[in-house]
Amino acid sequence: MRAERKKPSNRTQKGKRPGKLTSKQASRQDPKHVAQRAAKKISRPATKGAQEHRTKKAAASAAQKHSAKKARGRTLALPTTIEKKRVRLRVNKEEYELFIYPHRTLAEVLRDELHLTGTKQSCNEGACGTCTVLLEGAPIRSCLLLAADAEGKEITTIEGLAESGKLHPIQAAFVEYYAIQCGFCTPGMILTAKALLDKNPHPTEEEIRSAIAGNVCRCTGYTKIVEAIKAASEAQR
Repeated sequence: MRAERKKPSNRTQKGKRPGKLTSKQASRQDPKHVAQRAAKKISRPATKGAQEHRTKKAAASAAQKHSAKKARGRTLALPTTIEKKRVRLRVNKEEYELFIYPHRTLAEVLRDELHLTGTKQSCNEGACGTCTVLLEGAPIRSCLLLAADAEGKEITTIEGLAESGKLHPIQAAFVEYYAIQCGFCTPGMILTAKALLDKNPHPTEEEIRSAIAGNVCRCTGYTKIVEAIKAASEAQR
């Protein structure tokens, strides 16, 4: 037979009230005695194991601080200035010679140096398409391309489409079909549409929507934009 376990007498059973505390137990719960015991623990000398642990911890902390100091020294040793670089850009069939920092993007140079502000900047991550320009006829995100990497290549911005004061057929179609509201995405949309029609003069609606999928518009819902591109395509027949 399995021996029955005896329940400890000092445990409070269900439904029964706990017994009274002894004078010793009551004195141990007195806040004054609790504080005295805590003070004794703090003042008690550390054991050998605790001292070794503290020594190792202090050594590790000192080593970490030393390595961080060396890293800061290496950072400070880096050059604090970056020299400008001469870059020749061909934009809208015109040649430009510029002295720019090598880390500047094509979008920044077009806007800040050449004042071609039709190229918009928004996400600066290549996600929205507002900075789209044509590089050798292909649409690219100018916020992701370094200006120095565009040297020697033909760049077309929205300012380069109109000729002799006359709008490009795609621009005219956008006006006619009310494909513009706030206009922030319009330059990128038009240049993307031009690249599409240069490659495929008579695209289907599905092909148009696929081509402009990387250009975000928050106003028109794309319907009017698609209609304008289709109209520009039919005008070329």
